[in-house]
Amino acid sequence: MAEAALKPQRGKSLFRLAAMAGALVLSACSTLIPRGAPPVQPPPKQPTTSAPAPVEPGIPQDQQRHRVALLVPLSGSNAGVGQSLANATQLALLDTKSEKVRITTYDTAGGAAQAARRAIADGNGLILGPLLSENVRAVAPIARSAHVPVISYSNDVDAAGNGAFIMGYTPNQSIERVVDYAVKSGITQFAGLVPKGLYGERASAAFVRAARDAGGQIVSIQNYDRSRASINAAVGRFPSTSPFQAVLIADSAGTAAVAVPQIRKTAVGGNARVLGTELWNTDSAVGDEAALNGAWFASVPDGLYRQYATKYRTRFGKAPYRLSSIGYDSVLLTVRIAREWPMGRPFPMNALMDKDGFAGLDGAFRFDRNGVAQRMLEVQEIRGGQTVTISPAPRSFANQ
Repeated sequence: MAEAALKPQRGKSLFRLAAMAGALVLSACSTLIPRGAPPVQPPPKQPTTSAPAPVEPGIPQDQQRHRVALLVPLSGSNAGVGQSLANATQLALLDTKSEKVRITTYDTAGGAAQAARRAIADGNGLILGPLLSENVRAVAPIARSAHVPVISYSNDVDAAGNGAFIMGYTPNQSIERVVDYAVKSGITQFAGLVPKGLYGERASAAFVRAARDAGGQIVSIQNYDRSRASINAAVGRFPSTSPFQAVLIADSAGTAAVAVPQIRKTAVGGNARVLGTELWNTDSAVGDEAALNGAWFASVPDGLYRQYATKYRTRFGKAPYRLSSIGYDSVLLTVRIAREWPMGRPFPMNALMDKDGFAGLDGAFRFDRNGVAQRMLEVQEIRGGQTVTISPAPRSFANQ
């Protein structure tokens, strides 16, 4: 009936009748209201009331932004680095001006598994962190059962897989990069000093593989237990008949500074180039170690990090931990993927496997099929109390 009423009618008689009827109605209305009488006002509308929304337990629901949990230690011995990571994630949200991501921080110091369960119960669809490898192992199965991926800040490659991704700086990549650069610079004979334990075992395996792949030769690898006496003894075990052009010290810059004077006293390593690992880049005082002048190490680029550190100090009144840039980059990654993440749907885990990778403060990175971050690293030299880039990091994975 409504559709028929919209159709035009044939002839003019009906139009004239309608016009006359309208005139009669208007004429009748004008005779009912005396001239000069006030207009009739409609009765006032009564205000409508609605029941207040019920208060739900937990954090408030947010239908406009994706919920992301940050799991870091905010108390205990690692509270400093944990708070720095938390600050970095907030700074990244401010810098990106993202309106699609909401981050809630959970303290893992009281139990990483408990923090993960609480985060999942609150409706978070992605977990950033935790920091320590043992916490990743505790959180990963809980998150996996809820189909929530984990982007951890750990460097333990064995904790990766089955929905857990590792963003930490791994020793194998830095060792491969600096050894490859050394061979291309004419160095072919290598020695190594590595600590006992899991890190040392992985560093040794990476060192052997890197030298073989680059065309170099390792003449000796010696282990120590991080005491000065043990370091000196390890240096003394270098074969006197096997000179080397470079020595890798797979430990902190402070430990390397203890070992170098002893190496200089030997006949086989007196002029050897000292090589370090990614651990050196997390040491803000690495340039202060006079014994390491001229040493090479590979790490993530520092250019953008320096700008970030200035902004961080301005906002939070103190310097950031070097590791906090991983927290910043994890938010950049999340914000980018959130553009294609429909509200109310699970996090698109396949998006993390983009072969072109992602960009961040620490340069280009991407996840391999095992869930470990592959990074584009630069080679730095300690020179006159500062670190100088001598081989820049590639900007992308275009030719990889």
